[in-house]
Amino acid sequence: MDNQSDNPVTANSTNKPGWERELVEKLAFAAVTEQRRSRRWGIFFKMLMFSYLLAILGITLYPKFKEDIGVGGKNHTAVIDLVGVIAEDQNANAESIIDSLRNAVKDKNTKGIIFHANSPGGSPVQSAYVYDEIKKIKKEHPDLPIHAVVSDICASGCYYIVSATDKIFASPASLVGSIGVIMDGFGFVETMQKLGVERRLITAGAHKAILDPFSPAKPDENQYMQNLINQVHQQFIGAVKSGRGARLKETPDMFSGLVWTGEESVKLGVVDAMGSQEYVAKEIIGAEKLVDFTQQERLVDRIAGKLGATLGSGFSNMIRGLSLR
Repeated sequence: MDNQSDNPVTANSTNKPGWERELVEKLAFAAVTEQRRSRRWGIFFKMLMFSYLLAILGITLYPKFKEDIGVGGKNHTAVIDLVGVIAEDQNANAESIIDSLRNAVKDKNTKGIIFHANSPGGSPVQSAYVYDEIKKIKKEHPDLPIHAVVSDICASGCYYIVSATDKIFASPASLVGSIGVIMDGFGFVETMQKLGVERRLITAGAHKAILDPFSPAKPDENQYMQNLINQVHQQFIGAVKSGRGARLKETPDMFSGLVWTGEESVKLGVVDAMGSQEYVAKEIIGAEKLVDFTQQERLVDRIAGKLGATLGSGFSNMIRGLSLR
């Protein structure tokens, strides 16, 4: 028997000449196909990553895009939001509001500015910063009208700010006023005694632990803090009187912290008249087109702010700060 015929490979080789070349070609073709498939997936993921980065870039630069809206040669009324709690770590903070105000002033097509006021108040420091900036701009640009339009509420620190504007407009049901200062907290002394908890406090400085919620209140420290908020209250009153001038019809309760409806506020001279943003832009300023110049918080800043707020929450929960609200 022929040994060559008993070998399947040899037999197959004899039956199909050049099988080695065919196998190599198939392997090469499969490798090329796989490379093409890998290349297509690579392009897909690169495009996906590019789209993601483009979206992040758009979110980050969105405030700049908003600043450029309306810069096309048509006169407009700039609108700046004064919305929410006024505080350094909130959207309604002095830096953002002042930057928005300056951008509106720099725009050559801005014929007037409206503050959209809807805030319960907040930090007296942040409020004072914005108040002073409005005064400064009014001095530098006396022909540029700056008004405020109140929607739901304009209380305390919010009213501090808008009292610097030329005129304040509101709705009949708006709540306006609360010209006062508050500092609050809690005392847990009796609770600790009932629970059998001993307070161990070591300080360097007789008043270092002033207003400590776990220690008995001290009359001299209470009086000191009362004098402190009285000073801030007088600063608030002085700012309102300077801004509103003879329009205020002072009553014994004018600076007591009370709030009034928009309708009553007009009678007291706290507000000038009734009116919406559209009305003020068209009838008072004379530039019907409204352009929002409110500076939006960048994504990076928002993330950093949230992180900072988380780290500082323990301190803010223990003692609440001085507030115009």
